Amino acid sequence: MAPLAARVRRVRTFTRTPAFSKLWRYTVVSVVSTVISLGALFFFFHELRLASAAVCNVLATLVATLPSYYLNRTWAWGKTGRSHLVREVIPFWVAAFASLVASTVAVGAAAHVARHFTASNDVITAVVECANFCTYGLLWVGKFVLFNKVLFVVPDSRTARGEALASAEVLDAP
Repeated sequence: MAPLAARVRRVRTFTRTPAFSKLWRYTVVSVVSTVISLGALFFFFHELRLASAAVCNVLATLVATLPSYYLNRTWAWGKTGRSHLVREVIPFWVAAFASLVASTVAVGAAAHVARHFTASNDVITAVVECANFCTYGLLWVGKFVLFNKVLFVVPDSRTARGEALASAEVLDAP
């Protein structure tokens, strides 16, 4: 029982660290972006029947990516001032584009396969939405590491050192 109590104590301590706070805010931004993206995908693909699932996925991702960038940069990572084109904007959009390609391939394949099993636009839409959600879910952890270690690194070494020490203390605690 003691090891479980120690683990619970470490988890509680970790939830009070800046690293956890950043992870929590990133998660909230991801939920907001997912709702925007899936809502736009549903609207473009199911309601408007604007184009193919892949094209609608591209449009939906574009709609969700801009607020995702600003919410991640300013709220999740606390960056202020102008965005740095080479260190922040371009890498973010490269990651967003890679995610877009992966989700568009998944959505296109899902729609193609679903059409072989049903003619119901509701079912096809559900399969397309699921493919989008699952693809971005798989990419979520990798993007967090990229944002945390490369894109939105806080230049103040005291802050980074303090976060590393707080995280290490939590992980090394008995």
